[in-house]
Amino acid sequence: MNWQGRRVLVTGGAGFLGSNLCHALAERGARVVALDGFLFGGGANPANLDGAEVELVRGDIREIDLRNLCERAEVIFNLAAQTSHMGGQKDPLADIAVNAVAQVRLIQAAREAAPEAIVVHASTRQFYGRPLRLPVDENHPVNPPDANGVSKFAGEQYWMLEHRVEGRPVVSLRLTNCYGPRLRIRDARQTFLGIWMRQVLEGRPFEVWGGAQLRDLTYVDDVTEAFLLAATTPECHGRIFNIGGFPPASLLSIAELMVKLVPSARYLTREFPADRARIDIGSYHADDRAFRAASGWGPFVGLEEGVQRSLDWFRTRLHAYI
Repeated sequence: MNWQGRRVLVTGGAGFLGSNLCHALAERGARVVALDGFLFGGGANPANLDGAEVELVRGDIREIDLRNLCERAEVIFNLAAQTSHMGGQKDPLADIAVNAVAQVRLIQAAREAAPEAIVVHASTRQFYGRPLRLPVDENHPVNPPDANGVSKFAGEQYWMLEHRVEGRPVVSLRLTNCYGPRLRIRDARQTFLGIWMRQVLEGRPFEVWGGAQLRDLTYVDDVTEAFLLAATTPECHGRIFNIGGFPPASLLSIAELMVKLVPSARYLTREFPADRARIDIGSYHADDRAFRAASGWGPFVGLEEGVQRSLDWFRTRLHAYI
């Protein structure tokens, strides 16, 4: 697809993944509208869209008139979500309101105002729960470990129903731990790597909980490319895909990598806090061969390069992200 002049709506457009996607689309000449409610505890940051030719609309997806925003959109990248697992446990009603009810609002608005629009929905590996086997493919049973997993699964299924019933081209990407520039690093609400990077850059020790768990981290540029390919590849439409990355690494090996890149960095190991342990999924890495086969996608940025890029990017911008 030639993105030049195409009207695109990105929900959650000031967040980590949404803003990186907005930058990429604007660079390709798309007419981008970014919707973001800047909800407390989320990843949205006004600095994320600095330098991007994007129209930012501040509004809560649960309340704003979505029909006008969808008008004439050719592609909708849907990244608006409540992503905190502990937040979902503490306030499941708010979690459902964003991740499920608001998704239905957007579906109804898009039916009226953008009936032909392609939709790429940002989903999560979280609702697989503790894996029965590794790597995890798309046929793995769904067994959400927390309220956030339940609400995110419901939202995804509403979108896939829109494809089956209305024939809309919809793709759902189940993401794993994504990281890179514009990540929320003030705490661990988006991923453990965010708070690790902050503490390393501030000269403070970071904590490794457990340490043996495996994760396949995906650098944000590779995630952005996956979104663009999902929208522009007809073979992807109507399907659900896992998105992984390079071979998985243990938390301890990632911590050692941080020390390699920043020799002054230090870390402490501790047991999982009890409230976190109850919803932790253990080791996870994705079998994403289906998406690679359908789209030709593959990650380009390895873990060491990606962490180095991230540290370099935040080093001069730390004040805007903490």
